Amino acid sequence: MERIDCVVIGAGVVGLAVARALSLAGREVIVLEEAGAIGTETSSRNSEVIHAGIYYAPGSAKALLCVKGRELLYRYCEERGVAHRRCGKLIVATAPEQVAALHKIQAQAAANGVHDLRLLTAEEAKAMEPALRCVAALHSPSTGIVDSHALMLAYLGEAEDHGAMHALLSPVTGGEIVADGMVLDVGGTEPMRVHAHTVINSAGLMAQRFAASLRGFPSNKIPPLYYAKGNYYSLAARPPFTRLIYPVPEAAGLGVHLTLDLAGQARFGPDVEWIDEIDYDVDLSRADGFYRAIRDYWPGLKDGQLAPGYAGVRPKLSGPNEPANDFLIQGPAAHGIPGLVNLFGIESPGLTASLALAEHVVQEAGGI
Repeated sequence: MERIDCVVIGAGVVGLAVARALSLAGREVIVLEEAGAIGTETSSRNSEVIHAGIYYAPGSAKALLCVKGRELLYRYCEERGVAHRRCGKLIVATAPEQVAALHKIQAQAAANGVHDLRLLTAEEAKAMEPALRCVAALHSPSTGIVDSHALMLAYLGEAEDHGAMHALLSPVTGGEIVADGMVLDVGGTEPMRVHAHTVINSAGLMAQRFAASLRGFPSNKIPPLYYAKGNYYSLAARPPFTRLIYPVPEAAGLGVHLTLDLAGQARFGPDVEWIDEIDYDVDLSRADGFYRAIRDYWPGLKDGQLAPGYAGVRPKLSGPNEPANDFLIQGPAAHGIPGLVNLFGIESPGLTASLALAEHVVQEAGGI
């Protein structure tokens, strides 16, 4: 049986950041990924936004790790040459009754340590983005965008430079808790068993499935899982915006917002659709709703300018009409299994928080 110090399950952006952190600390690390490439699910099916840390409940893991992770991420991208841009965003009120929400957002951001938001009049917002329609807006200069695949390659490359390995098409199908760690069953073309001292469950949409398959793990420590699907639509023309545009948040999420990629192309999304099974098909019937939502803040959007883009699925720990969930970083103090850290409900702002999350996970695993 192969014996190894640390196994990271899942080669998404957080799993790769964790592998980097462990390998930099001198730990022996292997990343096991069931897909044929890194970052094929949540990590690549999102808006690629570097979030400022505005919306999350003060004191929550999302708020703390997003704010810390944002600065770590900007610094990392600059040092490693990962393509990114601190483009900023506008959060817009399109009706007078929404202005109070902007004041509330600004106060919550300040409570999270984000003090650079500025409230703009409609005229000031339109001076920044002439195509915009709003009655007021908040400007967030710390929001940005990043090439998520280049970021994951940078994390993986740095981890491998310090001795880490990764194995694709290597699903972890189960395992058991033993006296000195965990024994994992690894499938693929050459199935094997691996004995690991430390296991980081960063399996994303499959994190609960792995925890349930680990014999000896208490089932009452596995949280419920809900799939929230978001459809994205692309703009067929060049956008008249240089910043990200977000509406005032909705109960189910941040609304249909406009984001840009590093080439300047625009995409809109996500909407929120609760599903029972993972499905990445873009729902064409939702286009009418996109047009209506977008025209609230960009009335110049013409018919026929939206094209189906892609869809992503987020692992949620709370369902429809329930309060938004926080990250659940579950270490030995919570479940009693030495060396095991489960990452449940890691969705947005997981990409932004990835470096801070990795530092936290190393501590939860028992330090270095």
